[in-house]
Amino acid sequence: MDTERSSSTNSNTSRDQELLPCNSKLDPEKAPLEDDLPPIDGGFHAWMFLAASTMIEALVWGFAFSFGVFESYYRDSDLLKGSHMVAIIGTCATGVAYLSCPVVIVIMILLPRYARWFSTAGCILMCLSLAMGSFSTNTTHLVLSQGVGFGIGGCIAYSPSIMFMSEWFDKRRGLAFGMVWAGSGVSGILFPLVLGKLLDRFGFATTLRICSVLLFVLAAPFLYFHRPRLPISKNIAHHRFNVRFLRNPVFLMYQACNALEAFGFFLPAIYLPTFARSIGASELPASLTVTAYNLASVFGSISMGHLSDRCHALRCITISTIGTVISIFLLWGFSTNIAVLMVFSVSYGIFAGSFSATWSGMIREVQKVDTRSDATIVFSVIAFGRGIGNVVSGPFSEFLLRVDNWQGQAAGAYGTGYGLLIVCTGLTALASGMCLFARYFKCIKTA
Repeated sequence: MDTERSSSTNSNTSRDQELLPCNSKLDPEKAPLEDDLPPIDGGFHAWMFLAASTMIEALVWGFAFSFGVFESYYRDSDLLKGSHMVAIIGTCATGVAYLSCPVVIVIMILLPRYARWFSTAGCILMCLSLAMGSFSTNTTHLVLSQGVGFGIGGCIAYSPSIMFMSEWFDKRRGLAFGMVWAGSGVSGILFPLVLGKLLDRFGFATTLRICSVLLFVLAAPFLYFHRPRLPISKNIAHHRFNVRFLRNPVFLMYQACNALEAFGFFLPAIYLPTFARSIGASELPASLTVTAYNLASVFGSISMGHLSDRCHALRCITISTIGTVISIFLLWGFSTNIAVLMVFSVSYGIFAGSFSATWSGMIREVQKVDTRSDATIVFSVIAFGRGIGNVVSGPFSEFLLRVDNWQGQAAGAYGTGYGLLIVCTGLTALASGMCLFARYFKCIKTA
């Protein structure tokens, strides 16, 4: 009995040494025993870290994904009326956050002693960016503040969640990430309603100032728990920067699907309120379309995260892709009233909103063929690919709206002036499932 307990302790200690910040190995005599560390996959500290990660995710992405309310307001305001750059504000906020991820993660690895403070610094930066945005006098100012500045700050704030998640959760990592991503859906239920009321009553300047204060007040109590589980090592694990997986066919296929999916993924959330008003909906029901989408994505993310711990990544992607494509072409494509549009919002939130929860499965498959690849680095590069698709989608969507000549010439929503946008979103969702065919070319194995 004592021998088995000793063997178990040594095994857990060895695993924790491999999970040390920057994956640096400590001197065996100085290595912490399992009993000296907070439990993994459960316990007060693990759940508080998850709560902190979920709250920061909720504030960063919940606010960013609710940009559709701002988009609808900005297009009718005297300040930005007629501008073709409004959508770029929203796609910059999310796109820059994704694009910055590899850089921020590398800096955290190089500066392990300061890594736990990144979330605090990021929250301060994104709140200051919103405050600065309140003084904007043109679209460029808002792109730089509410877009780029908020995106960089948001990335710095949530990157510790990526960096330290493998220390706190192992067997339940997919579920943990699913719960974190569900945080943006929970906050997305409230943000559109609150933002709509604030914008109508106070205008964008006061709304941005209120949000800058509110985001910091809500994040501050959780920042203490957004920390690593394992002691800080003085050594930098340079082997973590192994990027050989970038040439691996498995990674390349998953990354291509991920970038294509992102190219159209953010467009419905941005344009839903404006589209709803174009088919006769009033302000409140128009805002509720984003709320319905975010609420549905909560259930989608948690369910997909749980599924990704038990099934191959391809099965998860198949479910997400098929559901998303059907939702776009049949529900959004033929939405001529607010009721059908609400059904689309829910369906799209469940299937498309859960796509990010398949990332843990993708990473697991990449590590099967390249065991030396670091999960955190792979995650950051996948996020970068999503950012590319996101940033490009902003100006491209504005172009599609300008050249759409199907208005009055096609059935359903295809003839409302948003036809090309709907088709583009559906085609990118369909293209994101191309990895489903990779197994026939022996690029990805399902066994």
